[in-house]
Amino acid sequence: MRKIVFLPTTHHDLKWFHRYYTSVFPDGRQKALGHYKAMLQTLRSNPHVGHPSASRAGLRELPIPRTPFVLLYRVTPRRIEILRVLDGRAETP
Repeated sequence: MRKIVFLPTTHHDLKWFHRYYTSVFPDGRQKALGHYKAMLQTLRSNPHVGHPSASRAGLRELPIPRTPFVLLYRVTPRRIEILRVLDGRAETP
């Protein structure tokens, strides 16, 4: 299995994810974290589970179930690199 690595470009995205589920929608926090953790396990087991990005060659997109967030990532021989954790309501991957 490949290692999942969050690149520095995800720093602000992860801060927004955390803030969203602690300030904006705290009632959804537990379920969102569960979906997030399950999705990472799925990604680790099956790195090509996401669909190819329509706007960025060589990258893949994977929605986090039942949340507005989408992972933008690439698969390398040794690891899975997460480039962004986008809020799909505000940004296009």
